Amino acid sequence: MKPMNKLFFFLILFSVAFIPSTHAQVKIKGNLKFSDPVKMVFLSYSNAGGSVKDSSKLSHGKFQFNAKITEPTAAYLSIHFEPVEGQAKPRTESKEIFLEPGKMKIEAKDSLKFATITGSRSQKEFETFNALLKPYQERAQEIVTRTREYRARKDSVEMKKSNADYDKLIVDIIDNLYLRYLSENTTSPIALYELGQLNVTRQLGANDLTEIKIESLFENLPAAARTSVSGTAFKEQIETAKKTMVGAYAMDFTQNDTLGKPVSLSSFKGKYLLVDLWASWCGPCRKENPNYVSAFNTYNNKAFTILSVSLDQPGKQQAWLDAIHKDALTWTQVSDLKFWDNAVAKQYGVRAIPFNLLLDPTGKIIAKNIRGEELQNKLKEIFTN
Repeated sequence: MKPMNKLFFFLILFSVAFIPSTHAQVKIKGNLKFSDPVKMVFLSYSNAGGSVKDSSKLSHGKFQFNAKITEPTAAYLSIHFEPVEGQAKPRTESKEIFLEPGKMKIEAKDSLKFATITGSRSQKEFETFNALLKPYQERAQEIVTRTREYRARKDSVEMKKSNADYDKLIVDIIDNLYLRYLSENTTSPIALYELGQLNVTRQLGANDLTEIKIESLFENLPAAARTSVSGTAFKEQIETAKKTMVGAYAMDFTQNDTLGKPVSLSSFKGKYLLVDLWASWCGPCRKENPNYVSAFNTYNNKAFTILSVSLDQPGKQQAWLDAIHKDALTWTQVSDLKFWDNAVAKQYGVRAIPFNLLLDPTGKIIAKNIRGEELQNKLKEIFTN
């Protein structure tokens, strides 16, 4: 995956924190001193598996929210400014914060970036962790910037070096930030949240971390974290992930192809099979497709094929079909057109794409999230022995 795409997914945050799963209230009072007039303030967060979006109008620069949550929860505070004449789109600002039961205060002058937030231990810990993360993010951005320059001048040699630099950076982040933090701060109110971040990074295939290590880190958390709403959900993710570990046998499934004909995974036994989860809207997936085309054309006559499962959205069948034709994907394509509710994605616990599994002729998983040269080298190894 190209560095810019990795950065995009790496910066994705999802809410996993903990306290006992009883509803509690957090009262948030805010005071904004902005030169530009603010139209509305929004608060978005998850609660007991559902999404909540609340809004508040300002009165003399002040706003207030009363949120009901079951545990300390990551949330987004967004400010929408009054539209300015000649401006194509009204200006907005947003900031991720951590809610926890009690009273919180938010004060900001001119920008949310430097807002002062009090009344939440989770928020304080979150800010401490982000300060540790910042140097890595700056290094990542530097790699992204030079990669764009190399891509613009089509310098494949330097781009390859940048990709390698980014892989090393991700491993550095995992070893020297996440693993160290999670080992030394098991009782932190954001420990489960950061473990979730680590799990997203691992699933992208940016390192050789295994699901077993994720599980051991999870088991080191306090019981209150492991048995919370988010903890229970995370445990289910771990159990699902075990079923897609190298050495496990791939779970069978059936979905319809582009003509509406049902196709089962088990029908491909006897061949090496790359199971690929992608979507027409997924930029990193589309950029990987030429590599898959090359692999398919090279080894299709040697007992190798691909089964692609699309996470395209309801009503977007034509976009799916157009992408198949444009990218020259001549192997079997299936989908239920249910976006992230795709049955295969849920069955396999997939939370980020592209995602793939390489199966041997018996259906056993022999590689996971294998792409680019790594995929080509693995197939060469298989078919030259």
